Amino acid sequence: MFKILTLNNISVAGLERLPRDRYEVASEIQHPDAILLRSFKMHDYPIPPSVKAVGRAGAGVNNIPVEKLSALGIPVFNAPGANANAVAELVLAGMLLAYRNICQAWDFARHVEGDDASIDKQVEAGKKDFVGYELPGRTLGVIGLGAIGVRVANLAIKLGMKVIGFDPAITVQAAWKLSSDVQQAASVDDLLSKVDFVTFHIPLMDATRNMLSAERIKLMKKRAVVLNFSRSGIIDDVALVEAINTGKIYSYVCDFPGNLLKNHPRVITLPHLGASTEEAEDNCAVMVADQVSDFLENGNITNSVNFPEVVMPRTEGYRVGIANANVPNMVGQISTAMAKAGLNIVDLLNKSKGNLAYTLADVETPIPESVIRELAAIEGVLAVRVL
Repeated sequence: MFKILTLNNISVAGLERLPRDRYEVASEIQHPDAILLRSFKMHDYPIPPSVKAVGRAGAGVNNIPVEKLSALGIPVFNAPGANANAVAELVLAGMLLAYRNICQAWDFARHVEGDDASIDKQVEAGKKDFVGYELPGRTLGVIGLGAIGVRVANLAIKLGMKVIGFDPAITVQAAWKLSSDVQQAASVDDLLSKVDFVTFHIPLMDATRNMLSAERIKLMKKRAVVLNFSRSGIIDDVALVEAINTGKIYSYVCDFPGNLLKNHPRVITLPHLGASTEEAEDNCAVMVADQVSDFLENGNITNSVNFPEVVMPRTEGYRVGIANANVPNMVGQISTAMAKAGLNIVDLLNKSKGNLAYTLADVETPIPESVIRELAAIEGVLAVRVL
């Protein structure tokens, strides 16, 4: 029986992927094998020694101490792409809200007073203040062409927009899904100089903090629109508000309200709604539950942010999973320890990702505890688990 600790409410659709005859799931549980969460901040959370995996029902993992868990040999799983459609739809909505001045017009209409005849006159006189623009023929810049960025780009093409994308680390899988009509920018600066809209779909890290800075805003077209449904901190908000105040930037739409932004007349802030649809929450929960259960039951790793993808079909033998530092001769030492105990390896898969590696090995006979201790004692081994 595996024990799963939930630190947030997880969609029932995901929890149903964990059969009650094999899993005990609760928000309070002793000695959990895995932790499932959404936005709970884990950085100061004590990690129980029993934990073997952490799964976030979402894409970003800024709320999880990934380095700390990596040092313990614990994979951190996420759900990339599960909320892609939800975020992409909100980006398109944001473009329409900004370009048609919908929020400002709605606010005006809500505050007109008098009888219906008086309201009609005020509306006819006031609507000229909210004249907007149409999307076809405008150019959208997409920075970050992962699952969300690709979907945004493709939808914009279907709306008759021109699209320029930039992502030096685009994957082959994402490239296959991207419309051939999307143009490639040579750099962030190159993209910013050509677009009427720019939307960001990148993680927050040192290299991306304040990516849209005061200097880069100067490169942009006058009256461009900025959208950020990725992470707070990617935009230099102070510089952007100053650019709006001077008329350089037309509007800013983001998912991160703050005192500087929330009451500005040309800024639309939403309460982190990017992935807030029932479908997205279900998709994220199902994906991460499946990944965590496959790891607990079979040792397979899919969509881990810190460990490589390692998926090996089960044989009829016995399996061991080993998380280790990515150093020379690790597989040799693992094989030697098993050979000394007379264990015949029938299948083995080892892959690395950055400084970390992971090995799955299937053997014909049960693995003695003495071998497990010997494997755990190898310098660089972080965790050993028999399945």
